[in-house]
Amino acid sequence: MDPFDRIDEIIAMVETARAVPMSRNNCMIDRAEMIGILDQLRAELPADIRRAAALLEERDKIMDAGKREADRIIGEGEAEHARLVSVNEITVSAEHEGARIVAEARAEAQRLRAEVDDYVDTALANFEQFLTRALASIERGRDKMHALREIGTFSGDENERPLPF
Repeated sequence: MDPFDRIDEIIAMVETARAVPMSRNNCMIDRAEMIGILDQLRAELPADIRRAAALLEERDKIMDAGKREADRIIGEGEAEHARLVSVNEITVSAEHEGARIVAEARAEAQRLRAEVDDYVDTALANFEQFLTRALASIERGRDKMHALREIGTFSGDENERPLPF
């Protein structure tokens, strides 16, 4: 029987024991029966304690084996890390070279953008001058037309000379 079952048996015996008259907390228990149950409990406890100690020892062995396996895996991981670091150095070097090339390309693109901006600005300035001259010419033509109208060239006389334009 399990020691916990023995303890439960003792508790049940105390709970069902007859009360001592005029007392709420005292009870009458068969002394021989109680001593017999306690002796059985004492006999069972060492066996359970030995089983618990064996289980603890087995647990320690399993934990040691797990630690050795973890150390082995860590060692392999460190070796793989060292291998990858050497591969990584090549990758880092290539990334640096790539970054340098990209930076040069961006600088060249910026230079070309500035040249294009200057060219477009010059072309627009020339076009602006052309348009300014054209507008001035149009304005002079309109002024001339208004001046001719004012002096009466548009009166409708047949003897008058035709408009110059």
